[in-house]
Amino acid sequence: MMKRSQGIMVVLMAVLFVFLTPRAAEAHQPYFEDEDWTPANAYRVKDPTVSTALYATLDRRDDVDYVRFTGRAGQSILIGLTIPQIEGQENFTPIFALIGPGLPATRLPARVEAPPDVGARILRAAPGEPTSFFEPFSRTRYWERQEDRFVLPADGEYLVAVWNEAGQVGRYTLVVGDREIPGGDIGFPFKLRAFWTPVPAPPEPTPRTCGR
Repeated sequence: MMKRSQGIMVVLMAVLFVFLTPRAAEAHQPYFEDEDWTPANAYRVKDPTVSTALYATLDRRDDVDYVRFTGRAGQSILIGLTIPQIEGQENFTPIFALIGPGLPATRLPARVEAPPDVGARILRAAPGEPTSFFEPFSRTRYWERQEDRFVLPADGEYLVAVWNEAGQVGRYTLVVGDREIPGGDIGFPFKLRAFWTPVPAPPEPTPRTCGR
């Protein structure tokens, strides 16, 4: 009978094999929102030019997720949102904003926290039916939502904030960068299975009653 330590080693070797194959080299570097990405705990992208797929969840009506990176003036950074084809997410359309120095002055929702004296660009999903695509590395399907290439106007710290205006909850993938380099979360195959499930609907807010 195989010892437990031997079994763990076999699993680890299988995962390493997945990430070291040529097919993995063609994929994004995947990472997961293991803890809520708040302003104080924003996920840091080490290199915004490297293709990074961030698997995250808006699990409350007022949830806002934050990702940060250090950019240089003149850098061209691709940022986009895709929606996993999970049951109930057909109409899930989060919004994202790139926030940072040199960007135009923009009014952000009150719940989105931003440093003072910075601007923003907000990108919403286009109306109509989204394009569907199959991702061969993870063998999963997604709806393409909004995507744009941003030329950074200044050196400094940038934030990407993701939220939903209508208070919808759901799972999404935020893609930052488009330069393909192998890497990512070694636990990706296992975490993806847990991620690929519907998000429970939050309770309806209790209506306030006026006392007499």
